[in-house]
Amino acid sequence: MSSSENVIQRGKLLVHIAENGHSFELECDEYTLVESIQQYLESLSGIRLTDQLLLYLDLKLEPQNPLSAYKLPSDDREIFVFNKSKMRSNSVPPGSEELELSENEYPDPQRPAASSHDPHPLDEAPDPALKALPSYERQFRYHYRLGDAIYRRTLVKYEMCNRFAREFGVQEKALEIARGNLDHFYKMILQNYMDFAKCYSQQQRTHSNLLVNFGRDLERLKSIKLIPMLQTSDRKCLLDFVKEDNLQKMVDDCSNSHRQFESKVGDFKQEFGELKQRTEHLFSSKASIFSKDLERTVSEHEHHINEQKSIMQALSKDVGLVKKLVDDCLTSQLSNSLRPHDAVSALGPMYEGHDKSYLPKMQDCERAISNLLIFCKNKKTEMNTFVHKYMQKIAYIQYTIKDVRYKFSVFTEALKRQNDQFEHLKVVRGIGPAYRACLAEIVRRKASMKLYMGMAGQLAERLATKRELEIRRREDFLKVNSLFIPRDILASMGLYDTPSTCNVNVAPFDTNLLDIDISDLDSFAPEHLVGVSFRKGLSSISQDGEESSEIGTESFNDSVEASELVEIAGTSKLEVENAKLKAELASNIAILCSFSPDTEFEDGEIGNVLKNSAEKTAEALRLKDEHEKHLVNMLKVKQMQCESYEKRIKELENRLSDQYSLENKINKDVSSEPMDEASYASSLLLLKSGGNTNDSFGTLNPNLDSSMVEPTHDEKDEKETMVLATSSTAEYMSPPPLKELTFDEPVEASGGDAELQNLLTEKSNQLNEMETKLQAAMEEVTRLVSELEISRNLLEQSQMNCAHLENCLHEAREEAQTHLCAADRKAAEYTALRASVVKIRSLFERLKTCVSSSGVAGFAESLRALAQSLATSANENGDDGINEFRECIRVFMEKVLLLTRQRAELIDRYTKAETSHEQLAKDLEEKKELANTLYMKLQTEKQVNKEKISFGRLELHEIAAFVLNAAGHYEAINRNCTHYYLSSESVALFTDHLPHRPTYIVGQIVHIEKQAVKSSPVQSPTATTSSMGSSQLNPYGLPAGCEYFIVTVAMLPDATTIHSPAAAS
Repeated sequence: MSSSENVIQRGKLLVHIAENGHSFELECDEYTLVESIQQYLESLSGIRLTDQLLLYLDLKLEPQNPLSAYKLPSDDREIFVFNKSKMRSNSVPPGSEELELSENEYPDPQRPAASSHDPHPLDEAPDPALKALPSYERQFRYHYRLGDAIYRRTLVKYEMCNRFAREFGVQEKALEIARGNLDHFYKMILQNYMDFAKCYSQQQRTHSNLLVNFGRDLERLKSIKLIPMLQTSDRKCLLDFVKEDNLQKMVDDCSNSHRQFESKVGDFKQEFGELKQRTEHLFSSKASIFSKDLERTVSEHEHHINEQKSIMQALSKDVGLVKKLVDDCLTSQLSNSLRPHDAVSALGPMYEGHDKSYLPKMQDCERAISNLLIFCKNKKTEMNTFVHKYMQKIAYIQYTIKDVRYKFSVFTEALKRQNDQFEHLKVVRGIGPAYRACLAEIVRRKASMKLYMGMAGQLAERLATKRELEIRRREDFLKVNSLFIPRDILASMGLYDTPSTCNVNVAPFDTNLLDIDISDLDSFAPEHLVGVSFRKGLSSISQDGEESSEIGTESFNDSVEASELVEIAGTSKLEVENAKLKAELASNIAILCSFSPDTEFEDGEIGNVLKNSAEKTAEALRLKDEHEKHLVNMLKVKQMQCESYEKRIKELENRLSDQYSLENKINKDVSSEPMDEASYASSLLLLKSGGNTNDSFGTLNPNLDSSMVEPTHDEKDEKETMVLATSSTAEYMSPPPLKELTFDEPVEASGGDAELQNLLTEKSNQLNEMETKLQAAMEEVTRLVSELEISRNLLEQSQMNCAHLENCLHEAREEAQTHLCAADRKAAEYTALRASVVKIRSLFERLKTCVSSSGVAGFAESLRALAQSLATSANENGDDGINEFRECIRVFMEKVLLLTRQRAELIDRYTKAETSHEQLAKDLEEKKELANTLYMKLQTEKQVNKEKISFGRLELHEIAAFVLNAAGHYEAINRNCTHYYLSSESVALFTDHLPHRPTYIVGQIVHIEKQAVKSSPVQSPTATTSSMGSSQLNPYGLPAGCEYFIVTVAMLPDATTIHSPAAAS
């Protein structure tokens, strides 16, 4: 952990008192408890600790929490202290603000006395001008002291004005904090009230409807007879489903309960209205002036202080000047240019300026600041009173909010009981819709069964087709490959097997359904059974279904073929579509009938959704009908145009045939005999009449439409083009060109012959042009026929779009039904959850009462009583959450009782333990004295034993003696325990500095290592290697398995090693 994490956060905590605006700055750290802050504030402000309410923003500071729990202290965060005692209605209002200003602190100085009381050296001067200098000095000093007193008093008053402005701003912030805290709770209670009012309004409207229409509901049920197959001796109509014994008494009880509850809710609404009015009036109330305006007013008077400062500087400068003149006169250092008379004459205007300008200005500034102080004092007093009354109103509103919040749970329980009481009336209202829903379900099941059976047959046909295709494919395969592979081999391979037939058998179901159809639904269960709220929805949806069915019946065969529905064996696609629509319509009717009777389409969201869906459906069907009518009209117009074109073409063909016959006759007459004047005139007349085709055509066909004869330039679109082409054809229609009229040989004729020849040539050209125009007219007719075909295709596509639109409408209905079911489910879940929350809250209130009981024993007893009361009411409600809470309370009670018993046992044990502890303390003191005595004795013995050589079992830190044995090893001298050998390191320590090995060695043991002799695992081939291996495994020549010890010793510090002469080698 870094050192920065261990640093304690220290800082200044700014605390404001709301009732008077005073502020305190406290030095504290993050571990300072709020209670410590309250105790210190009690000594500063005089507000008792129990009456202090500390708020930081919208958080209440709890006394047991440290400041770190609120991320305090921080320089930019403030705490406001409210006095609870001042919030009570009987508290004394604050008095007028007192001014802490003493007039004796900066009094006006006394006027200077005569020269006899305050003699000056220049008083005895012979020159009168010099005698006047001391008087001016006294007057100037008096003016300075008077101005200084005025300035200091003004400065103190201005500081008090600033303090009042600051305290005014603090109180304004405190009101904002209190207003924000109240607004938080008010918004919560307002939201609860709005939810309650909405729930109550819906319930009240539903219950009133049930009570008002109860007689009509009974008459409606009585008027609807059951289907003859459902009638029994005691059940003839729907009213027989209800027991009429106590029905009227139940209605009277519900009516009385409804009126009483309505009266109580009215009182509650009036109470909440008063609370709302008080709260809104409180939020709208403001102080007489804002803190910003007061601060601006104070800052605007700062120029008086600056003016006084400048005047004081001028007075100080004048005092210094006159003092310098006096000093110069006393020391006779006046310059030649400045004479005493000049100095006195200069001081005169300065005196006049002091007396008539400077000092009056300073007094005026003081009076202005004094008036400002009085104004600030009055505003501060008004603010204190406003804060006092404002906090009293807040306290009263909070108390009312708490009372209203407690009433919410009571009224919520009453709403539930009211709803339970009206359950029987809802049953009466729901019989009709349920009966209609059952009949609609029968229709839906029958239609669904038809579709289901048809799809089963279709599945069988598909499988049979697949089987035929598979058999044909196998036969083709065998036909190709049997030429190369023997048949027995193919049979052995299993390639001659054929797929078995598939029989789709559907067991009969729904055989007990009543024999009714969708048309019988309104006769057996009319729409008025559903009620006023559902009639619109049912009628709109049923009308949509009927219109869609009629439209599907009247559609063209092409649109049926283009439909997405698959044809089922034995039925047409139109029948399949009708069956599907019938099933959907019956399903919609059943779903709408299954709605709760208290559902209101006009007000609820579900009603709006269904209403919008019905409107959209009707609009879509209307647009579909209009589009269909438009297409039919267009088709009729095209057909009429085609018929007119056909008639015109026939007339043109007849006209052309007449023209051809006439021209042939004329040609024959010209070629056979000479033309006389009569024949020439008649032929010329005929040709001229043929040239004016329009007139003759108009004469022959007076009943023809004028648009087919003369072109009009105002017509538009395709009709304009077609009419123009036709009229142009009629205008320029003439006999076809006669090539035989152009002779190769010159014809000798008169001028009439030449004219006839020119006329024939001209007519031939006109006939060529007319042939071209006729060809263009035929192409135009072809184009119109293609456009007619396109229009038919467009009509088919429109019908397909209509079918798709119907599918979309069905999907929209299903989606609306899904949303409605989800909304009902959510509403039911919310109602159950709200009821559970209310019960849990009441249980928690009881638990809170138990917890707040004084004393451990009282808490245990109250908790036991609570658990017993919950156990007795266990059978009344089967809610899992309540049962779980009850089980938790029971376990908690057992734990508390166990802890209580353990506490008593621990107290008893503690008492016994204290008694035994005192006895043990005495015994411990005696044992300590005995242990000290024995320890001193043991130390003495150890000191004695340290110098003794051990001859028994060797231990660490003991002194041992080792002698050199015959094998050349140092072995310890002891009585019972053998095989202690000195280590090679110790031997080297004692013998390296000596020329010969000593016969014995004495040292202090520092380490003992225990070892055992191990047997040699493999016999060596040579004697040399065997002896080397045995010496390594058994250096001391001990038998196998024998234990020995290697001892390491250190030299004795005070002993001198005594050794014998070296042993013979």
